[in-house]
Amino acid sequence: MTTTEKKTGTTGEYVNAQYVDTMIRTYKKERWVHNSEHIGKEDSLTAWMKLEDLEGFVSRIKTHGGNGIRICFGAHPQEFENTDLAGRQTVVMVATKASESNNNKDLYFSNQGKANILAYGWLPLCPPMCGTGFTNPGTSIIDRGEKGLSVI
Repeated sequence: MTTTEKKTGTTGEYVNAQYVDTMIRTYKKERWVHNSEHIGKEDSLTAWMKLEDLEGFVSRIKTHGGNGIRICFGAHPQEFENTDLAGRQTVVMVATKASESNNNKDLYFSNQGKANILAYGWLPLCPPMCGTGFTNPGTSIIDRGEKGLSVI
C-alpha cells in the first residue's frame, strides 16, 4: 500500500484514497461495531468543520504563540444535555505550545484574568447530524456473527 503523496512537514504525510479507505474500514470493523453496541445506537463516524472555522482556530493559536493542535478522541457522557449526541464519540482540538523541555503542552490564555484552554469542539457528528457538509465515509459490510451483517 502506497501512502505517501507528498511530505508536508515533520508530523504526518499526505495519504492516498486506499489508505483512507483501509483506515475507515478497519475502524468500522474493529471499533465502531463494538462502540455502537455499547451505547445502544449507531456511534458517530465523522466530525466536520468549515474551512473558515479551522482557519480561525489556527489564527487564534498563532496569536497566542501556539505551535500545533492535539486532536483528542472523546465521548459525550450518556447523560449529555443533547440526547442525540449522548454516548457518541467526538473529537476535541486542543491548541499546543512547546514547553522548555520541547514537549507540546496544552495552550492556555488569559481571559478577564482567568486562564482558559484554547480548544475547539462541538463539531457536527454523523450520525446523527448527517446532511449538509457531510459525505459518506465509505460503505462497509461488517459480519457481526450471530447478530448478522451490518452495512455501514
